[in-house]
Amino acid sequence: MPNYCDVSLPVPLDKAFTYLAPHQELAPGMRVLVSFGTRKLAGTVLRVHQEAPAYKVKPIEKVLDPEPVFDQKLLELGIWIARYYFAPVGEVFRVMAPLGGEVKRSKVFRLTAEGLRQLQQSALDLGEETEPGAQILKLLEPGPVALSVLQRKVPEARKLTEEFRKRGWLESTEEAGERDPLRAPSNKLLVGSSEQTPGEEKLTKWERELLAYLHLHPGVHALDELEEKVKNAGTSARALARRGLLKITPKVGAIRQPEDRGRPVLNPQQQAAFAAIRTALEKKQFEAFLLQGVTGSGKTEVYLNAIEAALALGRSALLLVPEIALTPQVAGQFALRFGNQVAILHSAFSEAERAEYWRRIRRGEAKVVVGTRSAVFAPMPDLGLLLVDEEHDGSYKQEETPRYHGRDVAVVRAQQIGAVVVLGSATPSLESRYNVEMRKYSHLRLTERIAQRPMPVVETVDMNQEFLATGTHALFSRRMVDAVREKLAAKEQAMLLMNRRGFSSFCLCRSCGYRVGCVNCSVTLTYHKRDRRLLCHYCGYSERVPETCKECGSDKVQFFGAGSERIEEELAEAFPTARIARMDRDTIHSKNDYEAILGGFRDGQYDILVGTQMIAKGHDIPNVTLVGIVNADLGLSMPDFRAAERTFQLLTQASGRAGRGGLPGRVILQTINPEHYAVRFSVDQDYDAFYAKELTFRRMMRYPPFASLANVLFRSEKQEEALRMSGVAAELLSNEGAELRVLGPAEAPVAKVKKEFRYLMLLKSPQRKKLAEALARLRAHAEQEEWPATGMIIDVDPLSLL
Repeated sequence: MPNYCDVSLPVPLDKAFTYLAPHQELAPGMRVLVSFGTRKLAGTVLRVHQEAPAYKVKPIEKVLDPEPVFDQKLLELGIWIARYYFAPVGEVFRVMAPLGGEVKRSKVFRLTAEGLRQLQQSALDLGEETEPGAQILKLLEPGPVALSVLQRKVPEARKLTEEFRKRGWLESTEEAGERDPLRAPSNKLLVGSSEQTPGEEKLTKWERELLAYLHLHPGVHALDELEEKVKNAGTSARALARRGLLKITPKVGAIRQPEDRGRPVLNPQQQAAFAAIRTALEKKQFEAFLLQGVTGSGKTEVYLNAIEAALALGRSALLLVPEIALTPQVAGQFALRFGNQVAILHSAFSEAERAEYWRRIRRGEAKVVVGTRSAVFAPMPDLGLLLVDEEHDGSYKQEETPRYHGRDVAVVRAQQIGAVVVLGSATPSLESRYNVEMRKYSHLRLTERIAQRPMPVVETVDMNQEFLATGTHALFSRRMVDAVREKLAAKEQAMLLMNRRGFSSFCLCRSCGYRVGCVNCSVTLTYHKRDRRLLCHYCGYSERVPETCKECGSDKVQFFGAGSERIEEELAEAFPTARIARMDRDTIHSKNDYEAILGGFRDGQYDILVGTQMIAKGHDIPNVTLVGIVNADLGLSMPDFRAAERTFQLLTQASGRAGRGGLPGRVILQTINPEHYAVRFSVDQDYDAFYAKELTFRRMMRYPPFASLANVLFRSEKQEEALRMSGVAAELLSNEGAELRVLGPAEAPVAKVKKEFRYLMLLKSPQRKKLAEALARLRAHAEQEEWPATGMIIDVDPLSLL
């Protein structure tokens, strides 16, 4: 009987698609190439069976893997994520394996009958573009051609093909196929010997010379370096690799190791925490710990010892960190301890690098993995320990489909495979801390800094009083300026936090009050002085700075508000001899930028580091003795029930960057709300007091951890359509009773993003099952009514209500 298989595809539809399986052996977890409408897509096989569907099925075009890339446990995890987060299953598996670089996607154009007629009659009405337009049609006459090929021959091809498609002269399809890894640039490839010998096979002169060179110089060589030593080495190596006579693999960056300062001895609190984790590892069954330690208490050393214990038991270990900026620093520490057993996974790598690390992990060559959110899916054999550093951090929540939370997925994966999971933080999320009270997690505490170093002294500056005393709206208080000057004189370093990008927050006309807004989103544009542009941080739209007001023609256009770019400029004016670096999304574009700025600051190349929240997370730089928080209140005005929690965490974490070496630390916190409990308790570094007060509010208002939440977003380029869908959804859930509370629908705080109007509906329920049932009804109704696949977005356990 013929075999069939169910394949998940990366499309916004919550179902698998049945295809006719090839005669060769096919197993769940393998990736295949299939035809889907007018496109060819790579998907994941979920099931192989002999249940013929009632409709004619297409055959699988190609099997991409000789063996499954997902084992049964990872398949089950992906299906759980799809069900729990109400995400299309194909989108889940697309995110789980960073192998997209191995599939080449291209847009292919072909002539329609009308296009052929236009070509034959030469009836092109394109004005000055007649000549390139005719050239494109002529190129397509023999048959379909990829857009990339057309662009090489006709620079205007992208614009013209779209114009011809609208006129009905061309039709396009999305094609996909295996990318030839050997076609990568030589500087991206490594060459090594193969166990296979040429035998009687005929070789060219240059192939023989290359093999002879490698025989005399065994080991792995960079292909671009070989090309300088052996003539035609690039061509010869690729030809030999295709016949199995050489091995060519993608080059991955080396992990930079820090200076070896010897192995620290665990203090009693660290030793107690490690002993509890080791005992759990020896049981080889699921257990969850919350490791709560003040900043600088040595949580990383507990992680390192726990990983050693896992390796000694023959199991592997995974560490998640919230920011790419932390990965090189942490990976370097781990590489110093575990050598070549360490692999890194994060999105700043090229697709080829990520795929190579992923396959190395799957082969069991890397027993220790350090990575950001998506590393939770690393295909590690015998995974026994999962560590989530800074578990409270919002970066673990993905803001695009599938909207999973890396920390929660780590806990579920540990349950699934019988592993130990450790969640570490100085400021745990309320949900995790509440799970300790519910006895779901064991509580481990580190209440002192290592080597009995003192906590930093935190000083509050009331900027209201500062204004009354000075009569100016200065960015820096007098105390902040004096403190920076003092640290510069002492050859010590400072970090200044301003959790907002750009130079100024908005551009306003003082005559009529007009604010320059985005044409695609309902937000004002942020002024970026270095680029001399006004920029939208939602869609990327930009425009030049206006000389006069668009509304009234006045020249009284001024900038208001401040961001990290302005902080950098004013510091440079106040301290002209200081070496200043800035770290935010405008200065960081790749992993090399992270390493260059942080590495330079750590090595003493800069005196002051200015940045957004990314500088507040986990960095351990001994010479930093001053942390300045320019605007401590920035997050308190957000329309979100987590605003106080986020503010407390950010202020506490930022303060913790000071005084981590032998010198005492000082923190200056500028605020206009010095009595707000989030500010007050962060000054005292008193997590327990903040937790107790915030938990009282959450209990009263029935917010997490006392209720489950889902945010449902309705969006459309037509406002009436978005409003209609949200109204229908509210009506559908109007009779749920007290077990489900529906808030909204209402216009989203940011009502328009990327030309789409947005309406929100918030669902709250004390019973997660009840919430899931309501969401399932909503989605079933959307499918029945054939709403656009992206018209309704469900976000389970949302961290943002914007």
